[in-house]
Amino acid sequence: MDTDLILSATIPPGVMLAGGGVLGAIIGSFLGAALERLPAERSIVTGRSACDHCGTALAVQDLVPVISWLALKGRCRTCGGRIGAWQLACELGGAAIGLASVALAPVGLALAAMVLGWQLLLLALLDLRHLWLPRVLTGVLAANGLLLAAGRSWAMQDIFPLEWALIGGALGFGMLWSVAFGYRRLRGREGMGGGDPPLMGAIGLWLGPLGVVHTLLGAALVGLIAAIAMHVSGRKIGADTALPLGTCLAATAWPMFLFSGFG
Repeated sequence: MDTDLILSATIPPGVMLAGGGVLGAIIGSFLGAALERLPAERSIVTGRSACDHCGTALAVQDLVPVISWLALKGRCRTCGGRIGAWQLACELGGAAIGLASVALAPVGLALAAMVLGWQLLLLALLDLRHLWLPRVLTGVLAANGLLLAAGRSWAMQDIFPLEWALIGGALGFGMLWSVAFGYRRLRGREGMGGGDPPLMGAIGLWLGPLGVVHTLLGAALVGLIAAIAMHVSGRKIGADTALPLGTCLAATAWPMFLFSGFG
């Protein structure tokens, strides 16, 4: 029997919602640390959490997701150094993903929606902040999608879910790789980050070929809205203006899965 169904049958809905939010905030706190450490090539699994300014190890009361940041007004308790709002964004984003997954995901897919959402949140913020999509994180996302597709095929005794996922992965990667290749040949320079095609391929393993098409259309719309917002705010937009396509893809793919499930 599906784990989500077992939990929903034994735990009151309000408790499930609260649990999803709390778990999401905790995961978001870890994602915030990863957002700081990964670009600096620091380990995200070893070493105690410490202030980036004075190096003081953080106490338990400083590590309560959301509450600690708000109570300390985004400052280190010891030296007063600023704790970036990115940390709060990760914790709130993680909590929102947990809550929405419990409340809105198709029956039996809440846990899958959480796993997908938290991975895409970290990738989206890394691309937004650093224009960087680590291949190892994209690989983990792809492996998760492939594993779930294989599991569904085994449970259904039907190869179709796995085939559909593989078609989605190939289509997602192939479409963006072709666009990047064509742009490079025509313009003589890169027009897309090297991490975008693998990310779209990984998303395709989760959403299938139809989800790939919908995600690309949605990402184009998100990018257009972002460009309009930049123009309205007075920022110049030129041919060399970098927009984080990975962020647009992630921001579109997760809601697609949340409401539609696997492709």
